Amino acid sequence: MIGVGKTTLTGMLADHLGTKAFFEPVGDNPVLPLYYSDPKQYGFLLQIYFLNKRFGMIKQALADDNNILDRSIYEDALFTKENNAEGNISDTELSVYLTLLDNMMNELDMLPKKAPDLLVYADSDFDTILYRIKKRGRDYEQIDEHPELKAYYYKMWSAYRKWFDEYDVSPKIKVDLQKYNLEDPENVNTILGQIDDALTEIRTPDSVSDAI
Repeated sequence: MIGVGKTTLTGMLADHLGTKAFFEPVGDNPVLPLYYSDPKQYGFLLQIYFLNKRFGMIKQALADDNNILDRSIYEDALFTKENNAEGNISDTELSVYLTLLDNMMNELDMLPKKAPDLLVYADSDFDTILYRIKKRGRDYEQIDEHPELKAYYYKMWSAYRKWFDEYDVSPKIKVDLQKYNLEDPENVNTILGQIDDALTEIRTPDSVSDAI
């Protein structure tokens, strides 16, 4: 979910693992402000833009065991289906998108490393999400200027929780970035420790065979 602290956590985790972080382009995304101004006109374009970026990023990231992405291709369809349900993307556009996504996933299946070692789901309550969105100050994200966004954010926040429950591409862990605010160094150590423990368990041979 936007505003939960993914970018901050990704940077910290990459430094901790001594590896590369892949950040989804937001500030230099030319489509995102257009989408917020007119979702029905730019919904499909935005999803194709993100899909293309995420596909390229995960192909690069899977080349190394410890690379980390702040978002990935596995969640991409969530946004597209929600945009379709909202009427921002037509059924025909959704069909084109899903066919393209299937082709991309088939290509990923042919890579030596076929999936992430671990999905880290960053969790927080909805009020904290709204506070952090306001704090980072991107004009087109603010509910004060665009009150209709609050309902959209809540819908996506709820959809993400369901998505996490159903995710089965790889092992997964949920970290509480409300309880453990990353502005506190002690909390950073706690969260990184939780992820270290999960990776250690996953990479133990007996655990890997159990997971398979």
